[in-house]
Amino acid sequence: MKLKIFLALAWATMTLTASAQGQSAEAQLAARPFTIVAPFPPGGPIDTLARILSAGLAERYQQSAVVDNRTGANGNIGIELVKRSAPTGHTLLVVPAGNLTINPTLMPKLGYSVEADFAPVASLAKAPNVLAVNPSVLAMNVAELVALSKAKPNSVSYASPGVGSGLHLAGELFRQQSGADILHVAYKGTAPGLNDVLGGTVPMILGNLPALLPHIQSGKLRALAVTDPARAAALPDVPTLAEAGVPGVEVTSWYGVLAPRQTPAPVLAQLARDITQIFNAPAMKAQLEKQGLSVWIKTGPAFGELIRKETATWAPIIKNRKIEAQ
Repeated sequence: MKLKIFLALAWATMTLTASAQGQSAEAQLAARPFTIVAPFPPGGPIDTLARILSAGLAERYQQSAVVDNRTGANGNIGIELVKRSAPTGHTLLVVPAGNLTINPTLMPKLGYSVEADFAPVASLAKAPNVLAVNPSVLAMNVAELVALSKAKPNSVSYASPGVGSGLHLAGELFRQQSGADILHVAYKGTAPGLNDVLGGTVPMILGNLPALLPHIQSGKLRALAVTDPARAAALPDVPTLAEAGVPGVEVTSWYGVLAPRQTPAPVLAQLARDITQIFNAPAMKAQLEKQGLSVWIKTGPAFGELIRKETATWAPIIKNRKIEAQ
């Protein structure tokens, strides 16, 4: 009987302590305005997700929440700004996977360490990448594209947003798994490469679905496959690369939120709960799906493990192929 009473009291104490910590974290977050750092220009998925997060936190805590598009140095300027910020949960970083899982190997002299300087809060959303061609290309499917590249060596080039980007590495994986004879053409961002593909200067592109979707829908691009394990809801008739006969090229673009490393654990946990609630709202899911994005939440340690796993996947590819940042 005494043991039961002791256990009941212990459980009640633990519950009250957890509740107090939660209230404390909420009180801390409600005390100051928020800054959401998006280390890339307005208009892309990072900016969209940062603005959704800022609006959600502003409503949740009745505080101002601004988006700071702190661009430059392939995102590193904004990332280092968050690294130096006070670890209170009020300055957050919205960032694409590549900056967390590719750049540490590609750029060994980075001014930050993902693991040492940041705490993983939550992933937000993901988007499949699409292999698409200019409609003038005489290939209606992946098999025909591969055959065309082999029949006319060096005639099929593909645009990517830069050397060492996730989409460059996706192209390298596609080349490896399919045997296609394709050439990489690096651009400083998605937009200039996409413009050249739309204009017919470059025949092929590997790009994020949100960026390519309007041009696919208008007929200015022909989508041949997606690099996701499953077909995209926005392109149900477009096969995955595995379905098209090229397995082993599953490269999904995803985006997440990080905080400075010393941010208290209860604050990180509260932010993860807030993010889950904000992005899992049905209206929000529907809004993002129209843009080719799907809500994809992994919080805390699970998000940290995702970062570590993908870093370990890309590191040998970058090193073995001697890919260097330019």
